[in-house]
Amino acid sequence: MPELEVEGAGTFDVDEDRRLVLAIEEDAGVDIMHSCEGFARCSTCRVEFLEGDPEDMTQAELRMLEMRDLVGEARLSCQILVEHDMKVRVLMTVSETGANSPGGIPEEEVTPEPIYDERPY
Repeated sequence: MPELEVEGAGTFDVDEDRRLVLAIEEDAGVDIMHSCEGFARCSTCRVEFLEGDPEDMTQAELRMLEMRDLVGEARLSCQILVEHDMKVRVLMTVSETGANSPGGIPEEEVTPEPIYDERPY
């Protein structure tokens, strides 16, 4: 079972292949934003990897990071599965943004259907 360390929230055992955004919100109890419900359309579920950055990324994540000029700066937690130990910093929370809610509940599976490529950096 992989360990997920969320800066400021602690370290948690997470079921392998759990969607990172859900692990951060439900397992770690961090009010991470996910305005588009985890469809890689808004980039509010941004995290910075401190350790354990996955080698690949979905094409949907790469497109959104390119549009926001965030390639190499952040990752989208809605597009990542917890497959090994990770340490992350959450970059946008409900409490920090002043939003009323984090967004709709993301599905258990990565959406849209993931097509993986090697990370470009």
